[in-house]
This record gives sequence, structure tokens and C-alpha cells, in this order.
Amino acid sequence: MNALTATMQLLVAGAFVSIPLVRHRYGATAMAGAQAELARQGVRTTVLTENGMRFDAGGHETAAPAAVAAVMTALAALNLTGGDWAGPLTLILQSLVLAANCLILYSQLTATASVQAAFARKGDPMLARIDVPALLKAAEDGFPAWTWTLQTVRHTVVFGASVLALAATALA
Repeated sequence: MNALTATMQLLVAGAFVSIPLVRHRYGATAMAGAQAELARQGVRTTVLTENGMRFDAGGHETAAPAAVAAVMTALAALNLTGGDWAGPLTLILQSLVLAANCLILYSQLTATASVQAAFARKGDPMLARIDVPALLKAAEDGFPAWTWTLQTVRHTVVFGASVLALAATALA
């Protein structure tokens, strides 16, 4: 069971680094599309950067997934070596990863409302004028069409592999 659990954890690690790699490669194109949309709307194109909104793999967009991947890789190694802590740590950390992925999926499904709310909290009239759905669509168009398939596969792998790893650990 430890080998199965470790394999599932390595799949989760790979899934977590997949999207930052895509964002690193295509994020600048997405940002350029978003800025072009802002210009079309008559909004200064620097407003996103000024407010910390980005579409590349900078900051937490890389650090968080890389940290999860590192933890999952270390946990896989612990499972493969048969360490006494492998089971309890798997139950705790794999559950946290599963919960975190639920939050990630939720944030993706509610992106428009979240961005609108964030802009409203700023109280900046320039941000209030932005057509957020058009802005996000312009940014999305900067990524290849297969990115959305990758994102679905990524969520499927994280959810499925996490459930399998938890089940294998609980049954061991």
C-alpha cells in the first residue's frame, strides 16, 4: 500500500506544478490581453499591476504549488521508506491538500465575483469601471485552449489521487 500511496502523492505533486509552468510560459500573453482589454475600456493599463493582480507564475502562484509539491514528494519518500510517521502524516497532509484543492476549485469557479468584490473593496473609481468578465475573458484568451483541459485533468488527479492515497493509508 505504501508504494500506491507514494505514487498517488507523486501524481499530486506533478499536478500542482503543472499550472504554474503554464502560467510561466503564457502569463505574459494573458497579461497583455488583459491590458489591451483595459485600454479598450478606457482604463489605465497599469491598474492591475498597481493592485497586485497578475496572470503569470510570480509570487504565491508559484510558491504555494511548489511548496505543496515538495511536501507531497517528501511524503512519498517517507511512504516508500516505510517510516513510522508516513501513515499519520499522510492522513493529515493529504487531507489538507484535498481541502486546499477544494478551495482552489471554488476560487476558480467564483473568479469573476471575487475580482469584482476585491475591486469594490479598494474604493478606487477606476477599478469600479472595469468590466471584469471581459477582463478575465481577455486574460483567458492569452492561454492555449488546452490549458482548460489541463486544469480539469489537474483537479481530477489531485482529487482522485488524494482519495486513493487516503483510502490506501486508512486500510493499511
